[in-house]
Amino acid sequence: MTATITFFPVDNGDMTLIKLADEKGTSLLIDCNIRTAADDSKDFTPDVGKYLRDRINNDDNNRPYVDAMLLTHPDKDHCLGLRTHFWLGPIDDYPDDFKPQNEKRIIIREMWSSPMVFRRASKNHVLCDDAKAFNSEAKRRVEINKKSNFNVRDGDRLLILGEDENGKTDELQPILIRNGQVFNGVNKTATAYLNSTLIAPFTKQDDESEAILSKNNSSVIISFKIKGNMHGNAISTFLCGGDADVTIWERVAANYSSEDLAYDLLLAPHHCSWRSLSHDSWSDNGEEATVSPKARKALSNANYGAFIVSSSKPILDDKIDPPCIRAKREYREILGVSGIFKCTGEEPNKFNPKPLDFEVTTSGFKITVASSAAASVLSCSPPRAGACK
Repeated sequence: MTATITFFPVDNGDMTLIKLADEKGTSLLIDCNIRTAADDSKDFTPDVGKYLRDRINNDDNNRPYVDAMLLTHPDKDHCLGLRTHFWLGPIDDYPDDFKPQNEKRIIIREMWSSPMVFRRASKNHVLCDDAKAFNSEAKRRVEINKKSNFNVRDGDRLLILGEDENGKTDELQPILIRNGQVFNGVNKTATAYLNSTLIAPFTKQDDESEAILSKNNSSVIISFKIKGNMHGNAISTFLCGGDADVTIWERVAANYSSEDLAYDLLLAPHHCSWRSLSHDSWSDNGEEATVSPKARKALSNANYGAFIVSSSKPILDDKIDPPCIRAKREYREILGVSGIFKCTGEEPNKFNPKPLDFEVTTSGFKITVASSAAASVLSCSPPRAGACK
C-alpha cells in the first residue's frame, strides 16, 4: 500500500484527501466543497462527491466512510455539501442502507475541530447551514465523550484542536491537542503512518484585538509527516494552513523553527491569495504591493524538489485575488528550479479539471498523471533526482 494525497478541483475552495499506507488505507479528509451543480449529471462542474467515494472505503455494512475529517475553518467554500454527502449523527441511526451506493451519506468516524473557529466566526459573520451542522455534530460528540469518560465508538470520536480561552477546553484534556503537540495516526489507528503537529490556531494575545483572529485567521494549520509505504521508513511532509492570512503566518514564523515548517508539499493558503503573503492589497497596489518578510519566511521552508498546490480556479494575470498571479510568482520563486507549482483548476487542463493525485513514496512526492494510454508519474524529488522537467 502506498500513501496518497488527492486535491479535488473545487474552484476557490479546499477539499483534500490523505490516504495512509497501512493495510486498510486509513483516510483523513480535510474540508469539503461539493457544489450543488456537481450533483447534476447535466452540469460540467466536476463531480467531486463521486471522486471522493471512489477513493474511500466501505465498512462491513457497505457504508462509505472516512476515518477522520478535519474542518480547517467554517467558511462555505470549506464545508459546502456536508449535510448532503455526510451522515451527521450516531452511526446506530444511519438511515441510508437501502439507498443506491452513490447516494449513501459518508460516515465520519472521527471529527477534528477547533472550537475557536466557530466562536470567532459567529461573532463576525453568519455561518452557513453546513458549518452550523458541523458545529452541532461536534458539540454532540463533545457531550457524548464527557458522559462516557471519553470511551466512545466510531462515529462519536472527536479531537479538539487548540486550547480555547478562559479555560473552556480544560475539561476535555483526553481529546485536546495543544499547539506544538505531535499526535499520531487517525482515529486511534495507523499510528506508525502519520505524525501530525498542530501549528495553529493561536489564542488571542493581550495586546491583540479579537477581530484580528476572526474568520480565516483562526484556520487550523497542521504539518503532516506521512510514511510512504509499509516497508520503508521514508517520511514526506505536507503543510496545510486553511485560509490563514499574513498576520498569522508572521506569528507562525515567530513561534516555530524552519525545521518545524519544512515541507515537501504545501497547500498554498487561501487558494493562492496575496493576503497570505502581504498586508497590501493586490487589486489596489499591484506590483507596488510588498511582501511581508516574516510571512514569507514561514512559507519558504520548501525542501529540495517540493510541490506547492493552489486549490483554486485557474490563475490568470489580472487583478483578481484569490487566486493571485503575484502570489503564484512568489511561490514559484520559493520553490526554485527544483520544485513544481500546480493549480487544481488547471489539471490536466482548465477546461476539464480532474483530481490531482500525489503518491507518497520512498523517493518523495510524485504526481500521478492520468493519460489515455497509461498512467505516468511526474516526480520532483530531493537530490536523488535532478531538477524537475
